[in-house]
Amino acid sequence: MSIDLKNIKVIGFDADDTLWVNETYFRAAEQEFAKLLSQFETPNKIDQELYKMEIKNLPLYGYGVKGFMLSMVEIALELSNYSLSNKTLEKILDIGKDMINKPVELLDDVEEVLQKLSRKYKLIVATKGDLLDQERKLEKSGLLKYFHHIEVLSEKESTNYGKLLSHLEIMPSEFLMIGNSLKSDILPLIEIGAQAAHIPFHTTWQHETVEYSNSNGKNYLTLDALKDIYTYLPKKFKV
Repeated sequence: MSIDLKNIKVIGFDADDTLWVNETYFRAAEQEFAKLLSQFETPNKIDQELYKMEIKNLPLYGYGVKGFMLSMVEIALELSNYSLSNKTLEKILDIGKDMINKPVELLDDVEEVLQKLSRKYKLIVATKGDLLDQERKLEKSGLLKYFHHIEVLSEKESTNYGKLLSHLEIMPSEFLMIGNSLKSDILPLIEIGAQAAHIPFHTTWQHETVEYSNSNGKNYLTLDALKDIYTYLPKKFKV
C-alpha cells in the first residue's frame, strides 16, 4: 500500500503525547512513588513490580491515571508486606491527584495545525484512557472546537477502529490516523487499509513498544513534527 492522502476525508488524532504531554508525568510519578517505598525495595524492583501490576489490572481498570493510582496502592501494600502507613497511602493518592490536576501542555504547533486542517478535513480524537480524565484534558486544552467527534476506546485494535470508521460512514482509505504509538495508532490502521502517520515521542510506556520486526515492511509515514503532515497532503490543500 502506497502513501496516498488524496482521498482522505477524516483525520484522527491520538491525544496523549500526540496533542499534549502525558507520559512524562507518569515517569515523574513513578520516580516519586519509588522514593516513597525506598525502605522496602530498590527503585528498579519497584518500577518492575508496578508495571506488572498495571498490566495485570488493565482488564479491570483500563488505561489512565485512576487505574495507575490503584495499581500503585496495591503494589505498595504487597511490597511493604501490608505494613504501609496511612500517611504513605495518602501520599500515593496525592501523586495521582497531582497528575489529574496537571495543566495541559500542548505539543509544538498543535493548535495551528488543527486550525488549518479543520478548514478542509473532518477531525476526530481517537484515544485510550479514562473517559472523564480525557474529557477534562480536552476541555482544558482549548482544542475541542476543532473536533467533530471524540472517541475513547477501551483498546486500540483493528476491530475497534473498524467500528469507528463504520460509525463515521467512511472507507478505510478515507481515514488518516496520526499518533505517537506504533502499537496503538499505526499498525492497527494499516491492517484495515487506512493511512497512518507516526510522530515518535521521546518517552514511551513499555506496554506501547513493539519489536522492529513487527513493524518492518508496514507502509506508514514517520514525521519529525506534526506540521510535517502538510508535505504529504494534496497540493490543493493550502497552509
